[in-house]
Amino acid sequence: MNALVYLASEGEKENPLIPPWPEVVIGLIAFVIVFGFLAKKLLPTINKVLEERREAIEGGIEKAEAAQTEAQSVLEQYKAQLAEARHEAARLRQEAQEQGAALIAEMRAEGQRQREEIVAAGHAQIEADRKAASSALRQDVGKLATDLAGKLVGESLEDHARQSRVIDRFLDELEEKAEAGR
Repeated sequence: MNALVYLASEGEKENPLIPPWPEVVIGLIAFVIVFGFLAKKLLPTINKVLEERREAIEGGIEKAEAAQTEAQSVLEQYKAQLAEARHEAARLRQEAQEQGAALIAEMRAEGQRQREEIVAAGHAQIEADRKAASSALRQDVGKLATDLAGKLVGESLEDHARQSRVIDRFLDELEEKAEAGR
């Protein structure tokens, strides 16, 4: 408490915390000059930098929105192309299945045709073999019939023309009897 009383009594003389009036005025004038200089030179530069930063941020936002819109557009195009590609793939699969079925049907028809050709060729071969066998049998039967007839008649039937006539007549009679029997 003594210290407060002492300061109060001395404060009447001169307070060390309050500067003298001439220093306050000079400090105030220097402050106004420095403040004016800063306001005149530095403040426009600061405002310009802040404005550029604001424009950059807004431009960045606009660019980001444009990029997002473009990305959305590209995504929609991609989805459309993907859907189209899926549709095309399904169509190609369907065509391939149809072509496969047509090819199978064509191959079956070709196989059937070849089988019929083979069967027809077999029938033709059998017919040719039957005719050859019939001809060979006719000759053999004719020779045997001629030999038998020669023994029965007692006369030689070695003449080829006569032999052919006898054989043909004999076999024709046999064929007529066979057809009549059917």
